[in-house]
Amino acid sequence: MLRNDPLEQWDREHFFHPSTHLAQFARGELPERIVTGGKGVFIEDRDGNRLLDGFAGLYCVNIGYGRQEVAEAIAKQAKELAYYHAYVGHGTEASITLSKMVIDRAPSNMSRIYYGLGGSDANETNVKLVWYYNNVLGRPEKKKIISRWRGYHGSGLMTGSLTGLGLFHKQFDLPLPQVLHTEAPYYFRRKDAGQSEEEFSAHCAAELEALIEREGADTIAAFIGEPVLGTGGIVPPPAGYWEKIQAVLKKHDILLIADEVVTGFGRLGTMFGSVHCGIEPDIITIAKGLTSAYAPLSGSIISEKVWKVLEDGTDKFGAIGHGWTYSAHPIGAAAAVANLKVIDDLGLVENAGTVGAYLNAKMAEALAGHRNVGDVRGEGMLCAVELVEDKASRTFFDPGKTVAAKAVAAMLKRGVIARAMPEGDIIGFAPPLCLSQDEADVIVKATKEAVEEVCAAL
Repeated sequence: MLRNDPLEQWDREHFFHPSTHLAQFARGELPERIVTGGKGVFIEDRDGNRLLDGFAGLYCVNIGYGRQEVAEAIAKQAKELAYYHAYVGHGTEASITLSKMVIDRAPSNMSRIYYGLGGSDANETNVKLVWYYNNVLGRPEKKKIISRWRGYHGSGLMTGSLTGLGLFHKQFDLPLPQVLHTEAPYYFRRKDAGQSEEEFSAHCAAELEALIEREGADTIAAFIGEPVLGTGGIVPPPAGYWEKIQAVLKKHDILLIADEVVTGFGRLGTMFGSVHCGIEPDIITIAKGLTSAYAPLSGSIISEKVWKVLEDGTDKFGAIGHGWTYSAHPIGAAAAVANLKVIDDLGLVENAGTVGAYLNAKMAEALAGHRNVGDVRGEGMLCAVELVEDKASRTFFDPGKTVAAKAVAAMLKRGVIARAMPEGDIIGFAPPLCLSQDEADVIVKATKEAVEEVCAAL
């Protein structure tokens, strides 16, 4: 299509895109998409394509596109007060109201919330607070953080280290030495095929305890984990996993950070994934679903136990030396207040549970018996299809074949956006929570046809 503007040229010449092969994009070898609008579960680009967004942006547009209630709340706040800081006790009606709304929805032991802009900075905040916590308690050596391989916790220096995916470490001199990694609760990829889920969970807990004993419990400050692994493959925990992990952490007095950037605010069919998975966290990380990405905002929800120590710390050391210029930004807070009202009014938490279960059941049914589909798994409005060279032996494709990426491209031709997950041939789905059963059927049909097309070509 001929254009009378230079937008596409400017894109390739001036825009540094994240998670992109920079050279291929600059040379024009990678396609670009300039998105112009959206409504419900669909987006539109300036070439006139209307696409069902099966990944809700990046797991984040929970309420769907085009919700005027949120847009109007943002505009109203911008007209009244576009910005004021939150330092030294300053607040706005939006930030204070939102804090009450979040704590009312959070697990019962949660007390306060600190705001940032994205999940990465929220997890940076969490690590600093954990270190501060142990300094207040006179435990200066108790500073290491344990994460899991295949976990995703951000792209900063500390948060990129917590992330357990090589792509986020390679050539960045990460992970930093304060971060340790333990086994992922990835039942499909277990080494011992004979293990039951409970046995594999016990194995993961034993591996964690062995790591703690090697390092010394007096050096371990916290354990961080997503209730359901997200970017590492969309992997629900095996039976008994969180119960066994928490027992180890409590035994060694190690704090638990639940990273709910993906699972918070309804994605698993409960307001928080911690409730769904039986997790009792000391700190919860939130972002994405907090505003459904209508404006940037993240948060660190702090338990009463941790909060009391932070209070004591400021009595000992003075005002806490942590803050972001845009903490509790009023436009982001106003967007979040409106977003949470939409979630409640439309019953989207319940819809995520029912339609999510339907999507997962239909996906499993459609792909049952396919020789190259090793696993179909999911929880709530999360679903993944893992492709393999041989199902019986769990033999994986050579990564160079990029099978999942080809399947996702084939789905795009059918009008559905999915995500090829890193480190494996995994097709990921995380649709908006307003997805209907008919729209779930569209996703399943496109997936089945794309998998058959790509695997037949192999």
